[in-house]
Amino acid sequence: MSLDGRRYGRCVDVQQGGGGGGREFHRVASELRVRITDGTYPPHSFLPSQRDLAEEFRVSRDTVSRVIRELGNEGWIESRQGSGSRVIKTQWTPSSTPTTPRQWKGATLGPVLSAAFEQPEVLLDVYTLTSESLDAHIRLQAERIFHGSIAPRRIGLRMILPAEELVLPYPRARDDSDDDRLRDRLHAITKRHTESLLGVLGLVRSRTPVDVDVEIRWAPLTPAFKLYLVNGSEALLGPYEVIERDISVSSEGAGEEIAALDVLGLGATLTHHVRDEDANSAGSVFVATWQDWFDSVWRLLAGQPVRLR
Repeated sequence: MSLDGRRYGRCVDVQQGGGGGGREFHRVASELRVRITDGTYPPHSFLPSQRDLAEEFRVSRDTVSRVIRELGNEGWIESRQGSGSRVIKTQWTPSSTPTTPRQWKGATLGPVLSAAFEQPEVLLDVYTLTSESLDAHIRLQAERIFHGSIAPRRIGLRMILPAEELVLPYPRARDDSDDDRLRDRLHAITKRHTESLLGVLGLVRSRTPVDVDVEIRWAPLTPAFKLYLVNGSEALLGPYEVIERDISVSSEGAGEEIAALDVLGLGATLTHHVRDEDANSAGSVFVATWQDWFDSVWRLLAGQPVRLR
């Protein structure tokens, strides 16, 4: 099971169980972001101590310290010496249930996906800068399937990512437009999470009766927003806000902070729109319009798909 060899080579270990401080760093950072977004660590609460996090995740204190610094740079938490790390931002605006008449509202990706995976068929169309957020949430649903708490019959995923050869305006070094390290870092993040996503869905297909179909295409478009279309009836849309922040990169075993222009992806606010029985309602028109947009890009602009094998 692998991605197109022209893009990536062999898949990483889908369990991400060991090896490589970078992999452990991203594993811990992704999990903490998910916990903040799903309310495990609500606004104004404090994260567990760095010692407790290191013990829970079985990583070094240095790895946890780097994660805390990264989350601080991204605006999730505020850390003070002797006081710990306090949550100051969540990813989402509180949402009511999809059955409410109000169509324009904030929502979390986690609960929407959880509800979708409880249905017999799950169809997801995703347009995003990287697959990092989706990877984290799909892994949570895969665990529910493996534990037998949910049993969808079919999972279908189509995802559009920016073409690798595209020169993106972000992330980039603020003071040196010729510095390619942040572009390489973005490609590495996309590769890691895309392979992880394919890996975990491949395990679902091989270990359970679920019929799984995954296709990924690359399009020559710079994402200014992320879009999730769920079962043709719900849409989650959020802009990428451009920010200035320091990004840690590793070079020859040493770490360096780069002043960068980046976007809030995991921290982007999503609005939730629901199709109902009235084809002319605001929610129905919104979902149908963005579904048509996705289908047109998929059909006319995106390259040949990489499929789950």
